[in-house]
Amino acid sequence: MSFSKNILTLSILAIASSATFAEEQAKVQQLATIEIKAHPLERNAADFAVADHVIEQKDLAERSVTLGDALSGEMGVHTNQFGAGSSRPVIRGQDGARVKVLQNASENIDVSTLSPDHAVTVDPLLAKKIEIIQGPSTLLYGAGTVGGLVNVTDSKIPTQMPENGYEGNVGLRYNTGSDEKLASAGVTVGLGDQVALRVEGLKREANDYIAPDYFHEGEKERRVDNTFAKGQTVNVGLSWIYDRGFTGISYSNRQDQYGLPGHSHEYESCDAHLSGRPHLHCGDHDPDDGHDHDHEEHEHAHDAGPWIDLKSERYDVRTELDNPFAGFKTLRAQASYTDYQHDEIEEETIATRFKNKGYDGRLELVHKPLGVWEGVIGTQYGQQKLKLTGEEAFLAPNTTKKWSMFALEHAQFNHVHVELAARAEQQKIDIDDATKKDFDGSAFSISGAANWEFAPNYKLSLVTSHQERLPLAQELYANGGHFATNTYELGNDQLKKEQSNNIELGFHYDDEKLDYHVHVYHNWFDDYIYAQTLDRYKDFRLVQYAQDKAKFYGAEAEVGYQVSSIYKLSAFGDYVRGKIDNENAPRVPAGRLGTKVNADFGDGFSGSAEYYHVFQQDKIAAYETDTQSYNMLNLGVAYLGNYSNVGDYRVFLNANNLLDDQVYQHASFLSTIPQVGRNFTVGVNFSF
Repeated sequence: MSFSKNILTLSILAIASSATFAEEQAKVQQLATIEIKAHPLERNAADFAVADHVIEQKDLAERSVTLGDALSGEMGVHTNQFGAGSSRPVIRGQDGARVKVLQNASENIDVSTLSPDHAVTVDPLLAKKIEIIQGPSTLLYGAGTVGGLVNVTDSKIPTQMPENGYEGNVGLRYNTGSDEKLASAGVTVGLGDQVALRVEGLKREANDYIAPDYFHEGEKERRVDNTFAKGQTVNVGLSWIYDRGFTGISYSNRQDQYGLPGHSHEYESCDAHLSGRPHLHCGDHDPDDGHDHDHEEHEHAHDAGPWIDLKSERYDVRTELDNPFAGFKTLRAQASYTDYQHDEIEEETIATRFKNKGYDGRLELVHKPLGVWEGVIGTQYGQQKLKLTGEEAFLAPNTTKKWSMFALEHAQFNHVHVELAARAEQQKIDIDDATKKDFDGSAFSISGAANWEFAPNYKLSLVTSHQERLPLAQELYANGGHFATNTYELGNDQLKKEQSNNIELGFHYDDEKLDYHVHVYHNWFDDYIYAQTLDRYKDFRLVQYAQDKAKFYGAEAEVGYQVSSIYKLSAFGDYVRGKIDNENAPRVPAGRLGTKVNADFGDGFSGSAEYYHVFQQDKIAAYETDTQSYNMLNLGVAYLGNYSNVGDYRVFLNANNLLDDQVYQHASFLSTIPQVGRNFTVGVNFSF
């Protein structure tokens, strides 16, 4: 592998600085705990205008292995699930590039933004926690992330020495809906007094999942064909931990194989005619003959539909140093390199191959207080080389380079807490196509927030921002069929940067028994980049990336009441509406309203009951169809115990979709394919 000079220099300087500034010390009995967060400043959640969602490890251990599904129960978050192998979060109606996914606050280098059938290469079950970050803090990591960003924090690079010389965890679980069998484990071992080794892994295997009243090509089916998924991940990390920080490296290897449901060979003859008015040409077609042929092929290849074979290797180096030099409290630096590849396989032949090699490096400096202001400044550089080959190579080989500078400051003025942030980006895309022109552009984004505690336990919050997003290579240069989403995509190399002005108001109350939080927001876009439909043949569409005015607005609310020492009752709801040029935006999730009871029975026993209703989505874009409403009832019980003073264990049983309702996700490209029906998950997690 070859790192460019600036990234290599950054990594070397970061590690060298740690070695230079780490004081010589005698044998250390106990080192200070260092906790890594996406937000680089020490903070109290009450101080900040946006209360970020944080999902802890014990909750993630019982959730989905794909990111979108794992987060879809959070306020304002839905999923664009594509079978059982891939899902991305949809936040406040935004997905793709407008919802950035991070690994330990660094870029997650895969091809998940190209298409919803491409997996996000993070493992929620191996995470220590997942943060959904909104407000000015998002500008530390990317611009144009109007929905927010998701940071997955894991343990693969140890940041502190384990107590008693070792610590670890083991998890096992089984799910009836897809016969899913899953095992995960991780252990951190102290090698002497200042070196820690981490080894962790996950293995999963699941069959096609069961769906209620599912009919495929006129026949009732018990399972949704081609929704199988299996995979494994191995992470190894090593850290030198000293009294003023740490320096660590890690290696990650991930492999996945999963089916692509909803695939049809009917449209593979379709092509785009671009002379005059762009339109589709799909040849002569006999509907009856085509139907019979597809059905016959389905019967022949029931267990051999199109599927993805994914492999990803990633290398990380991270360092953190307290009091590096005068005027600064903390220095943080990190660099990563990823070699990603997946093959889309049909009839045991590689139809299309996606290769993406990239690296990312960033340097942060947290400065000491300047008057009432505290904050962080930093810089980041990344490069990705993307190459597609085969039948669906709808994008020529290209290289994207992006350099950024960012800053965040915050201060307290009596009862008002203020945040200010800015980010400047320069992006260059080189396309290996003589008929296309390279892209070179810059963007500047700013954001501010205020949190006013106007009375005890009461707060008002205001968040505003002007954000600019530079177009992706796919949006500029796509040209070819993309059958997972039933589209023929055309890029537009005349695209400009996307700009948005955004505002959010919040009202909060917290005391020992009662708490409630209400947020309303509005996003106005100029030059919103979207795939505009130019022509359609049955369910196959010709789309071209275009720009227009757009707006998204919505509300989120949650109220909780501690009924007794045992029971806490809560109610919640969210709603978002999106319009592009005064027409309904596509794949905007429907409104949701529900209630939940959490119970702590004592002696280690706990339980939960959740019911929510997702409304019918009939405010649809052109070429979309209505998505029916559904009711979701989930129940859970768990027991937390201790095993011979060695460690804690948690046994759980969850009943999901207990009403066996038909569930369709409007935010998904597969909105006509049902999700899993009634299913039960049983598992145990042991920590030591």
